[in-house]
Amino acid sequence: MLDRKKVPLIKDPVELSLQLKPYEHFTLDNGVPVYSVDAGTQEVIQVEMVFYAGNWLENQKSVASFTNYLLKNGTSKHTAFELNEHFDYYGAHCSRACYNETAVVTLSTLSKHLGALLPVMEEMTTDSMFPETELAIYKQNTKQRLSVSLLKCDFVAARLIDAYVYGDQHPYGVFSNAPDIDALDTALLKAHFDTYYRHGSCVIFASGKIPADLKKQLNDHFGKHPFHKPTYGVKPIPVSPAAQRKYRVENDPHGVQGAIRLARPFPNRHHPDFMKVMVLNTLYGGFFGSRLMSNIREDKGYTYGIHSYIQNHIQQSAWLISTEAGRDVCEATITEVYKEMQHLREAVVDEEELSLVRNYLIGTILGDLDGPFQIMGRWKNLILNNLPESYFYESINTIKTITAKELRELANRYLVAEDFYELVVI
Repeated sequence: MLDRKKVPLIKDPVELSLQLKPYEHFTLDNGVPVYSVDAGTQEVIQVEMVFYAGNWLENQKSVASFTNYLLKNGTSKHTAFELNEHFDYYGAHCSRACYNETAVVTLSTLSKHLGALLPVMEEMTTDSMFPETELAIYKQNTKQRLSVSLLKCDFVAARLIDAYVYGDQHPYGVFSNAPDIDALDTALLKAHFDTYYRHGSCVIFASGKIPADLKKQLNDHFGKHPFHKPTYGVKPIPVSPAAQRKYRVENDPHGVQGAIRLARPFPNRHHPDFMKVMVLNTLYGGFFGSRLMSNIREDKGYTYGIHSYIQNHIQQSAWLISTEAGRDVCEATITEVYKEMQHLREAVVDEEELSLVRNYLIGTILGDLDGPFQIMGRWKNLILNNLPESYFYESINTIKTITAKELRELANRYLVAEDFYELVVI
């Protein structure tokens, strides 16, 4: 019998031994790789088709994102209404997302309905027609959202800081305006679709309660099409960062709040410092108990929240600090951001604070392993970044063993004010 008078043993997350559940791997007849994780207690499944069809590969602004969105807006057999009605009938959800290198089509459904929904997913990825009426509606809606967003300082700041760090013609820094949207037509979308979807490179991820005949189902619907195995990379494009480092932009003369962005170029996950810097970033501004939050939110009261993070890019990356503050305290906020950099360069972090960061990071990973979709998310991150399984365990080891001295050395290497682009948009 459970003794309720006895306090249960409490372990810190760093004492736990985390394991990443292995995936099953097979290949379709056309060479497309499939990775699956059979886990969870609910009879649900998620199938993700990842195409190398992002804006890295487009020859005109917004072609990749429009193509991806309109996959669900009409095929030669079904209208947009009929496609959406079919997914709704089965209580399923089919989403699309376009990133820099990749574009994704994701199906979430009860496992028993997979056979009824894969044919529609097949239609979307091989027979989309991009009707003129659907394109016209989406162009109008996109321009309307853009016109509203351009009034917001945080939206403008997010666009501009990427353009400064990477260059406004680089896939990571490019952004679209209304004339770019107006220039789109169905011929451009169909050409992108034919090259990067119908004849493109693809990888499939499946997670949840996996049917015994998953391989046959996927092969029947996707194994006969001219998809091909990805190389997990794209042709490198050099960055063209701005020469100027500091910018002040008045977007709204009556604005009472400013969006602050500071950013510096940073290597990708293959760099030996990347995992260590993730710990330093958490300490600096990566969680609610960070130095930036404690100073600028809790002590000074300049903002509701401030965060630092490494951008989730496959190629080059950047280290960003992001916040919104009152117009009259934007400059003071930036001063405090640099002060916290200086503190990390000069003083060694104490063991209590470092222990808090270690436990937070391990706890975050533990949460990410709670469920089949989250587990597959971890695998997808490794596979698409062309990283081995050992990277996951090396990351955990780094969190547990990195020293305060190493963190100070990293701060002196990377947290240098002169290396950061600085932007305030009001």
